[in-house]
Amino acid sequence: MTNADDLVAEAERLSGQLAEARAMIARRFIGQPKVVDLTLTALLCGGHALLVGVPGLGKTLLVETLGVVMGLDTRRVQFTPDLMPADILGSEVLETDADGRRSFRFLPGPVFCQLLMADEINRASPRTQSALLQAMQERQVTVAGAHRSLGPPFHVLATQNPIEQEGTYPLPEAQLDRFLVQVDLDYPDRATERDILIATTGAETAAIAPVFDGAGLLAAQALVRRMPVGDSVVAAVLDLVRAFRPEAAEAPEAVRASVVWGPGPRAAQALMLAVRAAALIDGRLVPSVSDVAALARPVLSHRMALGYAARARGETLGGLIDGVASRLGGRA
Repeated sequence: MTNADDLVAEAERLSGQLAEARAMIARRFIGQPKVVDLTLTALLCGGHALLVGVPGLGKTLLVETLGVVMGLDTRRVQFTPDLMPADILGSEVLETDADGRRSFRFLPGPVFCQLLMADEINRASPRTQSALLQAMQERQVTVAGAHRSLGPPFHVLATQNPIEQEGTYPLPEAQLDRFLVQVDLDYPDRATERDILIATTGAETAAIAPVFDGAGLLAAQALVRRMPVGDSVVAAVLDLVRAFRPEAAEAPEAVRASVVWGPGPRAAQALMLAVRAAALIDGRLVPSVSDVAALARPVLSHRMALGYAARARGETLGGLIDGVASRLGGRA
């Protein structure tokens, strides 16, 4: 069997495993399959996701369910204004031995896990938010001058409430850029909400079981990076990302007039990985240009900003991204 045959066989096995995981998640998190797929995409790419939605849409339930189904050691931190960096990273304590000798012992914080849920991340102070920055990018933290590694896999799924801004601290652009995707949750339609009512107000809760484990997720992440990507998809990724940089020659007039700053190379890297993972989740072995267009908003919306005049005109980043990406999707 050739290397190509091996890759195809591994991809087909992983696609089947992902289908099983999606079905297992759907037992608890009912409806919104795009939300599930985007969050799985972030995990398959080895990245982090920012879940944005009003209270009561199931963000916490989704993360808890993913932790079980993906077989990951999951911790949750409720971000509050008085939360300190040591509450996340851990701290050193002075201990006295039986013979009277004193020494420092490190007590690891909740960040030492495989899946960290940062609930309402924008409620903590910038100092505490920045405590996650090194962990998210470098998979290590520095406490008392010592570098401590976070064993792979390590993922952050953060939640944010988009409507209640009093007493919150907007995430800095450097930290937003560390999230591979932003996942927007909306209200379910009537049929889905009916299913939720029936499934969640009875005496029993649907049982779920692990489909992956940490080693299996790492193997899946390695496979995603080995998937072939056609030249047309690479060109589409470059065209799309560069189109949203107002100073770039490729930027359309609508972008030049509305966008203050656009996505950097990390956005192109994220999009390249995301289209591969999305294809696998969909049961395909090769990503397409239409995958690039479909993932434009979740990958780019938190990596760029509209100017004041554009906001005053009622423009939105989502509408602008969809407009440019639709022309790209027409080339698929």
